[in-house]
Amino acid sequence: MSSTELPSAPASSALPKVSPVRVAEGERLRSVRLPGITLTVRSRPAARAGLPPALYVHGLGGSSQNWSGLMPLLDAHVDSEALDLPGFGDSPPPDDGDYSVTAHARAVIRYLDSSGRGPVHLFGNSLGGAITTRVAAVRPDLVRTLTLVSPALPELRVQPTAVPTALLALPGVASLFTRYSRDWSAEQRVRGVMALCYGDRARVTPEEFDNAVQEMARRLQLPYFWDALARSARGIVNAYTLGGQHGLWRQAERVLAPTLLIYGGRDQLVGHRMSQKAARSFRSSRLVSLPDAGHVAMMEYPEVVARTFQELLADTGELSAVTGTAVETAGS
Repeated sequence: MSSTELPSAPASSALPKVSPVRVAEGERLRSVRLPGITLTVRSRPAARAGLPPALYVHGLGGSSQNWSGLMPLLDAHVDSEALDLPGFGDSPPPDDGDYSVTAHARAVIRYLDSSGRGPVHLFGNSLGGAITTRVAAVRPDLVRTLTLVSPALPELRVQPTAVPTALLALPGVASLFTRYSRDWSAEQRVRGVMALCYGDRARVTPEEFDNAVQEMARRLQLPYFWDALARSARGIVNAYTLGGQHGLWRQAERVLAPTLLIYGGRDQLVGHRMSQKAARSFRSSRLVSLPDAGHVAMMEYPEVVARTFQELLADTGELSAVTGTAVETAGS
């Protein structure tokens, strides 16, 4: 469904100059042009040749920076790349303005096909969890393992704290909210996002907070920021209404790859109660619950997420030995 409340996103050649995207130590950014889309890819140099590839897909309103805390912890095990989905991070809007879950999944598939990196260890958070579930279902040849952090899969009883995000999908709401919040500073916006997404905001360091404020200020300069957010929110809502073989839960049942499910006990956007349904739906899954984590466990507890992924590798025979102790829960 196309949006009518905001003007079409401008062509990438007409985009204004904005401050550069932050690149953490050891990371590199590159731009990849594919049919209908241009993707920014964040990567780290592999610790050694021959490591299996991994690809990370962020959630609604996020970017590849959401994985910067986790990726270096996995340098010894995988060759990491993270995408900025079309219209997010440093990737310009898609040429056709399509922000559906299917369109985002198609972008991931196009990148994997063009790069020849598949099959990959595929990671997804929130919206990225829905996208990667669809990718794993329709293109099992591209996926070695699937790791989902608070995946945005359909819920019958949406949490009250998730309602404002869903409302962005309604025509006119994004424009209304833009006018209502025009005087909010980037710092105020970041504090609101972190209150919603983190289980414990005290885990955010001053440096991480400052980086988030700078990134928010950068994004607010982009003329397509609200359009991409609203249309992607609508894409999630539309995906929730699909039934039959295109329904996300039906596609979860079709996933062949070993799947790691990570849910936060303090998640205000994806109900922890959905973890059991997910564990039943994905045929080869292991479930990890982090009682003190919110919606972005890979940012709050990257060490725990890294350790559970290493154990998944060990279970699937891709890691001969797992370093460290047994899986810890957040707050243990």
